[in-house]
Amino acid sequence: QVQLVESGGGLVQAGGSLRLSCAASGRSLSNYDMAWFRQVSGKDREFVVAISSLGLGTTYADSVRGRFTVSRDNAKNTVYLQMNSVHPEDTAVYYCAADYSLVRLSKRADDYDYWGQGTQVTVSS
Repeated sequence: QVQLVESGGGLVQAGGSLRLSCAASGRSLSNYDMAWFRQVSGKDREFVVAISSLGLGTTYADSVRGRFTVSRDNAKNTVYLQMNSVHPEDTAVYYCAADYSLVRLSKRADDYDYWGQGTQVTVSS
């Protein structure tokens, strides 16, 4: 079992920055692709970014490419999402997820085995 806990969410003005963290326990993340998804109430969960198990590959949603950056520190069992130049439409609950795969970089929520509880990000205009 892998337990994931997100942190770092909050209220930020449009154009500002925020850094989310996802800390894992239970198992080493070095065998897991990791991803961030987001969800607005009443809508489907939306893929944001994925990073391969060793951090050598990433894939981003078009809506965040160039503004968000994913990274990971397997020694700390933690994944990060640096959010820059945020827009009001980035407002959502952000979830991290783990896929027992070395380099699938899936954009499908169903492919992920473990999920955190989410952290709210609110961008004011």
